[in-house]
Amino acid sequence: MVIVKASAQSEAGEMPSEQLLTEMGAYNEELVNAGVMLAGEGLHPTAKGKRVACDGKQRTVTDGPFAETKELIAGYWMWQVDSMDEAVEWLKKSPFQEGELEIRPVFEAEDFGEEFTPELREQEAQLAERIAMQSAVIQPYLFFAGRCEEALEFYKQALGAKVEMMMRFSESPDPVPAGMLQEGFEEKIMHATVSIGAMKIMASDGTNDTGTFEGFRLALSVQSEADADRVFNALAEGGSVDMALVKTFWSPRYGMVTDKFGVGWMVMVPGDPQ
Repeated sequence: MVIVKASAQSEAGEMPSEQLLTEMGAYNEELVNAGVMLAGEGLHPTAKGKRVACDGKQRTVTDGPFAETKELIAGYWMWQVDSMDEAVEWLKKSPFQEGELEIRPVFEAEDFGEEFTPELREQEAQLAERIAMQSAVIQPYLFFAGRCEEALEFYKQALGAKVEMMMRFSESPDPVPAGMLQEGFEEKIMHATVSIGAMKIMASDGTNDTGTFEGFRLALSVQSEADADRVFNALAEGGSVDMALVKTFWSPRYGMVTDKFGVGWMVMVPGDPQ
């Protein structure tokens, strides 16, 4: 852990200069590219903080600001390096022109000796896995069996979709394994990333024309009943209405439709949270 000590300026809430922010961004990018930086944040001054003192079961809360600026922290990095010397060399490259930085090793399991029992190690490992999964993201990945490009154009018109990235099999940096693709699929879409509102969806033609969509629907929430009518009718064009738009106990406007590519949708206006 690299600790950035506070200064009179940081405690006064003064923002860094544009030049320092630019240089710090370049420095952080260099750390990330080298696989060194795991995390890093700046901290608000202690005037916005609190301290909690523990005495047995009693807790005493004290509002900031706190005295002794030289003992306070203004920010930190978490680095992964092979040695303290390597960390020092990286810090020598930092863009800071004044102030003090402190480097402290982080405890690892082997540092605790026999007191850190196998049961405690297992508990720690399970907690680490749960923490890692808290930042996991699930995104729908749709395979259109050779109709991906047509589908993306359809969703552009029907839903205002934006194609952020698209690559054909013929554009792949690595050769496609022999026999993987159905004949004539060389110019089909290998991968695409599409945004629809605040949601990102990934899509592909797949490797053949036999894919189908079963067992799921995409839930599309819009702001008004007029929006619901518009997108529902657009998605239904060439497809089928599975449940007409109606008022339900959870939504003033809700319906189900399967579009002409076989993708099932639930279109709704969010109801009253009460």
